[in-house]
Amino acid sequence: MAKLSRILQILFFVVIVRPILLIILGIRVVGQENLPEKGPAVVIANHNSHLDTLVLMLLFPLKQLHLVRPVAAADYFLKTPLRSWFSRNIIHIIPIHRINNKGSNPLDPIYEAIENNEIIIFFPEGSRGEPEQITTFKKGIARIAMKYPKVPIVPVFTHGLGKSLPKGDPLFVPFFCDIIIGAQKTFKGHDEEEILPLIEKEVRSLADGRYFAAWE
Repeated sequence: MAKLSRILQILFFVVIVRPILLIILGIRVVGQENLPEKGPAVVIANHNSHLDTLVLMLLFPLKQLHLVRPVAAADYFLKTPLRSWFSRNIIHIIPIHRINNKGSNPLDPIYEAIENNEIIIFFPEGSRGEPEQITTFKKGIARIAMKYPKVPIVPVFTHGLGKSLPKGDPLFVPFFCDIIIGAQKTFKGHDEEEILPLIEKEVRSLADGRYFAAWE
């Protein structure tokens, strides 16, 4: 089943995702050399669109794709049998339960993936926001950074994806998008309250001094 899942995942990205995102949507990538070549690592980004996950996964080589694990909300992506199967077997999500059950840590599945040397895609805002607006990061990413101080965190800023498939809008709109990938960082010697604003600053700073096409 694992081998079949891997084949189906590659076919999905080659036949469907790559043509749509690279040809129809149009993506400009800066700093792709900063992406991790192996795990464990955590790639973090602002979150404005359902396309965010697919675009970030598309940046990795196909042979590496099975190691890339996006964190996603279990209550949405496991809601129906078909969506659950697709999310688990094609996208290979790490499902997180946003409503915490007593005695369980919602971050445990992420910790397990890190221990398995996988590459995590994590959206520190917790949910999709308004296009090109970054909301305050939640504490989850700080806790991950504290538990694994040697695991690199790769900041990413995306622009335009929120316009292409914004929150609450099922329609796909072609729009040129920018993906800016920063240098890998570790945050040793800081407590949770210090780490969180430092990580958020890393993502926000990627947009500083850059020109983005204005929306009509």
